[in-house]
Amino acid sequence: MKGGVFALGNFDGVHRGHRAVIEAAVAKARQMGVPACVLTFEPHPRTFFQPKLANFRLTPPQAKERLLKALGVDNIETLPFTAEIAQMPAKDFIERIVVEKFGAEHLVAGHDFVFGHNRDGDMKKIAGWLKPHNIGVTEIEELGDDGEVFSSTRVRELLLEGEVGAAAKILGRDFSIEGTIIRGFGIGKKTIGFPTANIGLNGYIRPKFGVYAVRAGLAGQELSHKGVANIGVRPTVNGENENLEAHLSLFNEDIRGQEWEFALLRFIRPERKFDSLEALTAQIKEDIKAARQV
Repeated sequence: MKGGVFALGNFDGVHRGHRAVIEAAVAKARQMGVPACVLTFEPHPRTFFQPKLANFRLTPPQAKERLLKALGVDNIETLPFTAEIAQMPAKDFIERIVVEKFGAEHLVAGHDFVFGHNRDGDMKKIAGWLKPHNIGVTEIEELGDDGEVFSSTRVRELLLEGEVGAAAKILGRDFSIEGTIIRGFGIGKKTIGFPTANIGLNGYIRPKFGVYAVRAGLAGQELSHKGVANIGVRPTVNGENENLEAHLSLFNEDIRGQEWEFALLRFIRPERKFDSLEALTAQIKEDIKAARQV
């Protein structure tokens, strides 16, 4: 489907700054009577240019799409980020991809949006390139609150520090990790009496390793189950893989294979190795008490 108002960007995290761009695009689309669209890339360009920095995503594709749709977006066009796209001059990208391929009728992006080979395209240039096509451009100014600019980079910095509350203020919601519930080693349920649900961290950014109060539920639905989760490698049981292991209060169902989402509410303590499973069990009881206070 061609035509519509297009919001341009990576939108990783769909934070409050991104929301301002999307909301402006939706409003303009409704005014013009055309679809509200998002043009984004997969994989994230950062993955292409810096493959060693694989674990940095705030929202994988399925989570990002769900958040964008919730803001009123009608169509999401995901362009494969290839070597050809990376080498394409910005002017060619606008004319060949945005205008000819997708038939954009208006563009919306943040003030700091840059793209194209050597990052030679910005909002001022876009407006000039689109003027002969009678296509308008809306530029969204930098937004922030309490001295914090709304940026994905700042959210990542805060998560690395365990500051999930501050990250949530920028995101406009609690940061969450979602994935398929996988089979663990049964230590939680069989050995220490705390059944757990486990998911891999995949391409997500690694928040500060440690214990968090969480809310959980099926991905994209109400997160009504309260609990406590450890993010890390579980050093007490000689774990190696980085994952999220959660114990949910008053919940003991077999949910393996289901897609679940875990929202991080507050950092409780750093991950550490205990001398025994008994010591670990005692600490988990204290973690659960702390999570209930949250």
